[in-house]
Amino acid sequence: MTDIRDDVHECVRAQVAARADALWDVALRLHADPEYAFAEHRAAALLCGELERAGFAVERGVAGMPTAFTARSGRGRPAVALLLEYDALPGLGHACGHNLIAAAGLGAALAAASAVPAAAGTVLAVGTPAEEGGGGKALQVEAGVFDDVDAALMFHPGVHSWVRAPLTAQVQYRVAFHGRAAHPTGNPTEGIDALAALVELFNVLAVLGRRLPEGSHVQGIVTHGGTATNIVPEFAEGLFGLRAATTEALDELTERLRVCVDGVARATGTTCEVERATVRYEHFRDSAALSERFAAHLAGAGIPLSPPVPGVYLGSSDIGNVSARVPAVHPFVAIMGEDGSDHTPEFAEAAASPRAREVLLAVTRALACTAVDVLLSGELRARAWAGHRTA
Repeated sequence: MTDIRDDVHECVRAQVAARADALWDVALRLHADPEYAFAEHRAAALLCGELERAGFAVERGVAGMPTAFTARSGRGRPAVALLLEYDALPGLGHACGHNLIAAAGLGAALAAASAVPAAAGTVLAVGTPAEEGGGGKALQVEAGVFDDVDAALMFHPGVHSWVRAPLTAQVQYRVAFHGRAAHPTGNPTEGIDALAALVELFNVLAVLGRRLPEGSHVQGIVTHGGTATNIVPEFAEGLFGLRAATTEALDELTERLRVCVDGVARATGTTCEVERATVRYEHFRDSAALSERFAAHLAGAGIPLSPPVPGVYLGSSDIGNVSARVPAVHPFVAIMGEDGSDHTPEFAEAAASPRAREVLLAVTRALACTAVDVLLSGELRARAWAGHRTA
């Protein structure tokens, strides 16, 4: 007997094929017109327009962000979310390939909604601004956008084809030291050098870094170091990026930073302030059940996915916050060779290449087929939620 999902998958593939040129056109239009965190107005308008024309109910400005949106087809539970990223990198454009993420999420949502009846559940396209800095998804999680969702699906173009994403937890802190100004020659003993305290913090953190576990590190820069060489700096400030393999390890690293800052302040006679400067990105929790299903669909298009190389991490993303709330996938699919890197002009060029088009269409089919599997298979949903609760 033929599984009903076989017919649905065939319908999905036909839908993606029929929309192939239109999806590639969306990807190229986004690529040619890069916009940045929380200012992706034209990108959001383009994507919302496509979804509205297909009959989706679109809500703009969700979670208090003008360029965030949700677009809904169908009703009730189960519900599957396709995630769209569309922010670019200042000076580099779409050097992270978010134009492809947006087009794939759009195409998968349209194909999945066309392939299943409304009574099967809800297909939700979620427009997520500011992944490169600002954490749109984290804000959406806090606002409850994913509260009634059973799975969140997206992909990321890269230089590897990996079934899951080794993404660390990440946050940034501003650290300020306050001292007392003085003339370095006329009355040097009256001064308390805030910059010296900040420099000492860098030294302490360098020693700490030798003892941190795999995946953890602290990287800092000086954002204010004084005003003139003939004045002992009374104020100095640095910005420190913290990463760790898990959210729990990031919390521990944050506490170590605070201890180091307090110790330096006491030793140097300064006072200190530690203030979180960004939204915290949690580490990514992969849904093995959903990732295996996606990988099987993508293998049918001739793109095999392998496990990530142990000990290699690919940065951080606010998809981690979503994955803490619902079962999620975030595979990487290569659009250029492993000798390359994202966040480069070469990767931006690759994001509009013939290979990128092939990957876009294959990934769109795989995402849409996985989405309909979530809607039609209670067994798959049960396995995904069981794995999520034990992650």
